[in-house]
Amino acid sequence: MGTIKVENIRVFAHHGCLKEETKIGSDYRVDLKVQANLQTSAKSDKLSETVDYVLLNRIVREEMAQPSYLLETVAKRILNRIFMEDALVTKACVYVSKLNPPIGGDVERVTIKMSESRKNAV
Repeated sequence: MGTIKVENIRVFAHHGCLKEETKIGSDYRVDLKVQANLQTSAKSDKLSETVDYVLLNRIVREEMAQPSYLLETVAKRILNRIFMEDALVTKACVYVSKLNPPIGGDVERVTIKMSESRKNAV
């Protein structure tokens, strides 16, 4: 088993419950951690036998581009896509952070974390 992390994916998106948030948009940070058997690819040196972090980055960017009221919804979509598009992933954890959230205070970011395991994982 092994872990692949894609950290500090920076995107501009239009999520939030306030009309201004979805209209103006804001900066987000996404961190992703997936687990998979990396022993085969470590021996073969073939990209086709591992989790492609270019794919993970693309999934994050595409799902972040679809506006949602809640960060939880976006995180769940990211997890669903990862399990649907990469059969090697056995567990995934995603952190979605809204930078400088409009919550009436000096707050650097608000982060939600969601984790999920493949249903048929051994």
